[in-house]
Amino acid sequence: MTWNPFGRKNDEAQSEQTANDTETAASESKGRPTPKRREAQAKNIHPLVPKNRKAEAKAAKKRMREKEDAQYEAMRTGDIANMPRSERLPWRIYIRDYVDARFNIEEFFIPVMFAALIAEMVVMAFSIAASYIIMIALYVYIIVGIIDLFVMWQGLKKKLIEKYGEKAVAKGMRSCSYACNRAIQLRRWRVPKPRSKKRGDWPK
Repeated sequence: MTWNPFGRKNDEAQSEQTANDTETAASESKGRPTPKRREAQAKNIHPLVPKNRKAEAKAAKKRMREKEDAQYEAMRTGDIANMPRSERLPWRIYIRDYVDARFNIEEFFIPVMFAALIAEMVVMAFSIAASYIIMIALYVYIIVGIIDLFVMWQGLKKKLIEKYGEKAVAKGMRSCSYACNRAIQLRRWRVPKPRSKKRGDWPK
């Protein structure tokens, strides 16, 4: 077999001519001109970077804000279906119902703290001993509240394990902190909103 240095170029020219003849025949059969391969590929090319980055970022930020507002409204109204995924976990729903059904001593922590500070400032002008008594009473309230939270979590933890298994009280779930944070808030201020209007409606 004799090597021909121009054979490859001839083959490529022949292949291109064959492709052009095929496209011409296809266009005649369809009754309209068939776009060349490069033109067809060019139509499918989309830029990876948007033309207006600032406008795109602003639109994305607006969509995120609308989504967050909708989720907060769902938590405020108690619409579980539209809450964030973390708030829809079954054991978190159980935790909220359990805490809301219970009378928690630490629930009044913020009002008691403000009342104690104001009373101390007023009483201190007349009697330092009375201000000490107020501070001692405040510390006693805090200690009793911590004990109450500990008792609450021990009972709640046992029920969570029985109902949902160890995963419900795993470290990554932060179930303990979630329950305690809800317990130290006034019931009417809690978000998500309590599903029951009154205490004593224990979850099953």
